[in-house]
Amino acid sequence: MQPDVRYARNGDVAIAYHVVGDGDRDLVHVPEYVSNLVHDWESPYWREFYERFARSFRLILFDKRGTGVSDRGGAGFAALETRMEDMRTVLDAVGSDSAVVFGAHEGGQMAALYAATYPERVDALVLFQLTAHGGGARSDWRGWLREWGTQEFADQLLAAICPTLLRSERDRLWFANRLRVGASPEIGYALNVMYSESDVRAVLPTIQVPSLVLYRGPALEKEAREAAGGIPNARLQRMEGTDEWGTFLSPEIVDEVERFVESVHLGSTSDSVLATVLFTDLVGSSALAAQLGDRRWAELVERHHAVVRRQLRLFRGTEIDTAGDGFFATFDGPARAIRCACAIRGALDELELAVRIGIHTGECALVEGKPSGIAVSTGARVAATAEAGEVLVSQTVKDLVAGSGIELEGRGERELQGVPGTWRLFAVAD
Repeated sequence: MQPDVRYARNGDVAIAYHVVGDGDRDLVHVPEYVSNLVHDWESPYWREFYERFARSFRLILFDKRGTGVSDRGGAGFAALETRMEDMRTVLDAVGSDSAVVFGAHEGGQMAALYAATYPERVDALVLFQLTAHGGGARSDWRGWLREWGTQEFADQLLAAICPTLLRSERDRLWFANRLRVGASPEIGYALNVMYSESDVRAVLPTIQVPSLVLYRGPALEKEAREAAGGIPNARLQRMEGTDEWGTFLSPEIVDEVERFVESVHLGSTSDSVLATVLFTDLVGSSALAAQLGDRRWAELVERHHAVVRRQLRLFRGTEIDTAGDGFFATFDGPARAIRCACAIRGALDELELAVRIGIHTGECALVEGKPSGIAVSTGARVAATAEAGEVLVSQTVKDLVAGSGIELEGRGERELQGVPGTWRLFAVAD
């Protein structure tokens, strides 16, 4: 088997991919941290691992934007949502309507988010060495720029995560080169920041597809057990060995995935989906209506509706309902919902209308195709809590937009009427 690298375009960004094998079922491998399709394929480690998968599946491989032989893609390239859209673009390009999604290490976060957001396109989810939350640990920027790509940096990293490869001079050199061709120092650091700030723990309970959680060694056992406990009906399996990194060091993973896929009913039959809900509300509308009179107020409301609907189209939002002077819309990604909200706010400023907007991401039940449930109520209450001109988001939204370039300011904990508990809320910085 030889790689035939092709490119799928998501907007102006080219995402490198290639497909190997001709199995009846697709399996997409979500790359971990950094990758390079050409360099990895030439490695005896990855080549053997990929070829084993390709005997049973049509294996789909890609480099996420900013890494390997894919385009960088500008601001927000590291965000989970952006990378999720890139993977969907690749799957569309190869004609894959549904696939087994395999995500290892850092790639497991995006794999989990994709499975929760697009259950109809996921046959099964397999996660290896998942850390659902990065814990906020960040490396020093200057030190990272200075040391990235050096053999010393690579050796220090191997000592921490994969001592097996540290024992061989050839493996040490290979790993250092993998970092060099995988990403630049700036990209490597940005991905590290995104990983440290992302948290998909709230996403796990919304995953409805058959799921297998694999782990190796004691370092990530706790995280694996928490993940398996968070995903409904997930299976947990331990692999032999102690290295934290190096998926290919456990070739039996392929056998576990094959057995799992053969043993479960593939795909989702759930009537719920992970979605981002957005609510808008005009501030002081009653007083303004009384001031303008019925005819002028009706004209202004019509202009308001046109503005909001124009922005929903631009940012691929779906209008669900309109009640008076407020909108309820959904998105398949929180970063796009935030950018839409800011665009709505700016456009309405030109009409001298003040708006409050609330955004939340959660599991939505689908009743006759319309989202409902506690996540919808939460989004509405977040909007009701916002000040005039404020775009307010929940903690869940904040956890999912790391790496997007969106700046959020804490607004403390609030009680939301009719919603249990207290909620940490954040305002989008002007």
